[in-house]
Amino acid sequence: MARESRKKKEERIGLILEALDREYGTDFRCYLDHENAYQLLFSTIMSAQCTDARVNMVTKTLYKKYPTLEAFAEADLEELKRDIYQTGFYNNKAKNIIACARMLLERYGGEVPSDIDELTSLPGVGRKTANVIRGNIYGIPSIVVDTHVKRISRKLGITDTDDPVKAEFELMELLPEDHWILWNIDIITLGRTICTAQKPDCESCFLREYCPSAKK
Repeated sequence: MARESRKKKEERIGLILEALDREYGTDFRCYLDHENAYQLLFSTIMSAQCTDARVNMVTKTLYKKYPTLEAFAEADLEELKRDIYQTGFYNNKAKNIIACARMLLERYGGEVPSDIDELTSLPGVGRKTANVIRGNIYGIPSIVVDTHVKRISRKLGITDTDDPVKAEFELMELLPEDHWILWNIDIITLGRTICTAQKPDCESCFLREYCPSAKK
C-alpha cells in the first residue's frame, strides 16, 4: 500500500470523526460513576487493569462507606485493601488512594487540581488519569489513551506507536480539539461493541471503509 500523505490522512480522519458523530452523537459521557472530582479520580485509579463496570460495582458501596475526602485520608490501609479487592492490584491502589487523599487535603485544600503537572504529582496518577479529570471535570480538551484508544488508533492508521504518551501527542496533533475528549469516549464504545480485541467485527463496522486494517 502506498504511503498516505498528510493531507489524505487528515481528510480520512475528518470522515472518521463525522461517522463517529453520526453513530454516537457528540454528548460527553463518563463510564465511571462519580458525584465529584475526587471520586472520579479514585475510580480512575481503581480502573487500571480493571473494567469500569467492576469499578462501579465496588464504588457503589465504597463511596457510602467513605463519604468524604477526609474519610479516605483516615482510612485503615488493610481495610481499604479489602474494600477494593475486586478491582485487582489492590495493594498499590489502596496505598495510592490514601496518600492521594492526604495530599489533596494538605496541598490543595481538598480540591482536585486541573493542572496536568499538579495532577501527575499525585500518588498513582499518570497522564491517562490526569486527562480523565481534566476532560470530564474541567472540560479541558484532553486525550485519554487507554487500551482501546491505543489499539484502535493504530488499527485506523492514525498512530503508529505502542507508547501511550507518544500516542497522546500524535492524536493531539492530528485531531481537532473539539474531538479530543470525544475520541476516548467513542473509541471505548467502538472497542467494547464492534472492534473488540479478541474478535473485531469488521464487516459490521461503520468505519470499515476508512480503516486500513479492515481491508487486510
